[in-house]
Amino acid sequence: MNPETVVDYLVDWLREQVAQAGVQGVVLGVSGGLDSAVAAVIAHRAFPNNCMALILPCESQVNDRLDSQMFLEEFNIPYRIVELDNAYRLLLTHFESYIKMEGFRGRLLRANIKPRLRMITLYYSAQGRNSLVLGTSNKSELSVGYSTKHGDAGVDLQLLGDLLKTEVYELARYLKIPDYIINKTPSGGLWEGQSDEEEMGITYRDLDLYLSTGQGDPEVVKKIETMRQTSEHKRRMPPIPIIPRD
Repeated sequence: MNPETVVDYLVDWLREQVAQAGVQGVVLGVSGGLDSAVAAVIAHRAFPNNCMALILPCESQVNDRLDSQMFLEEFNIPYRIVELDNAYRLLLTHFESYIKMEGFRGRLLRANIKPRLRMITLYYSAQGRNSLVLGTSNKSELSVGYSTKHGDAGVDLQLLGDLLKTEVYELARYLKIPDYIINKTPSGGLWEGQSDEEEMGITYRDLDLYLSTGQGDPEVVKKIETMRQTSEHKRRMPPIPIIPRD
């Protein structure tokens, strides 16, 4: 991969998509992680005056917020901070009054409220700014459904959707993303100590190897294929029953 060529292509692609939609720019969430940092730099190159980054803490780690701010200020990318803690706790209190679960399923149920709140916030901001919501998921995550439906998957454009995680790292180094972001353990920030690879049960290295070559340890391949099959609904529009007119 030629990082310079890819970045130039993505900048042009973004401008074309925004022009076709008849809007002015893009809004995206920045988490302090690698993918959103790469997407933010590319988006800002495409729209120096119409790219807004939102930091959306929701019971988040303080370091992630500080990393996001430091990164955005270093690259002169405009940003706003929208605190979602109170909204999250209020909703959770109401939701758990009729459904409350414990264990891992309960933790995941509660955690998925967070990306969906962020989706609402991003669309509110984008509509107010006459912009599109820019997603930051990569091909590796999308391929196995590692996303929250109508949460981080609820976007207008997926800028990094054809790039494996390893390729996003290549772009990050080319774009001179700071080491404190590149070297961070990939995490959705859903709960303290959560990491992408632990939650998926596979490493990005193994996942990318299989997606790019079709090769891998049989047990890993079986797990990846199972994840792809069970998450297919996340990559499609809701099915519509076609009623026979006769």
